[in-house]
Amino acid sequence: MDLYFLGTGAGVPSKQRNVSSIALQLLQERGSTWLFDCGESTQHQILHTNIRPRRIEKIFITHLHGDHIFGLPGLLGSRSFQGGDTPLTVYGPKGIQAYLETSLSVSGTKLAYDLQIIEVEEGTIYEDNQLTVRCFALEHGMPSFGFCVQEHDKPGELLVDRLKEMGVQPGPIYQKIKEQPSVILESGKEIHRKDFVGKPKKGRKVCILGDTRYKEHLKSNVKDADVLVHEATFASEDEKNAYNFFHSTTKQAAQLAKDANVQRLILTHISSRYQNEAVDQLMHEAKEVFSNSEIAYDFFQTQIL
Repeated sequence: MDLYFLGTGAGVPSKQRNVSSIALQLLQERGSTWLFDCGESTQHQILHTNIRPRRIEKIFITHLHGDHIFGLPGLLGSRSFQGGDTPLTVYGPKGIQAYLETSLSVSGTKLAYDLQIIEVEEGTIYEDNQLTVRCFALEHGMPSFGFCVQEHDKPGELLVDRLKEMGVQPGPIYQKIKEQPSVILESGKEIHRKDFVGKPKKGRKVCILGDTRYKEHLKSNVKDADVLVHEATFASEDEKNAYNFFHSTTKQAAQLAKDANVQRLILTHISSRYQNEAVDQLMHEAKEVFSNSEIAYDFFQTQIL
């Protein structure tokens, strides 16, 4: 599981940063990629990566401002020409269905795969035997959501040494012990899984937020996340502008990370007004509040351990 930042700028593209899009790579877990937002030229950014559009399984749209959705119709259309024939689901706020249906219809775009569009509300929007996705409302100039991807806890490791001490040698029986609550050995002895499996491994939690004002209550939604991806459109000295334009500052994002006990904070959605040394200052501001902060840049890739 890793994050690949395709666009990290706010509002409009710049020479240094394209507009918002983040890929959550789940290649080992399920052989697919999930996309969060799809700003203009996202498919161009993908050309510079190892991401395959045909592997994109789900796209989550935080809100309907153009810098988060203008690349979506083009990507959906191109996916058909690039070998994509498996179903794809787009999740987003009310209005995403009308936007996509109109864009595809007016442009005469025919898809070679089934496209499902789900307009979301707060709560659990997806769950299978691996992952659960929850969304929650933010505070922006239009409906905006944050998404948390929670991996299910994994069974603990089989305590092989303990089994060998009992004379149980490696073989198919090991798999049975791990999968079944109890197993009868060839000797007739019954053993219980709980006695031969270590503690479950806690599943990873990744939270990716759309544009939002700083809201203290969000800490309950992102609590204990392994990674929190949060916008940082403004420096701390521009807190008034951040509030007026429904955005957050670097320090506000860092305060949320600290209060919510997250492990890592990755800042994105950086205004083009901040270049070079100014970006270093944004980093310094965040680290003053939450030391494990970093600022994403286009094509920044990081593994989620």
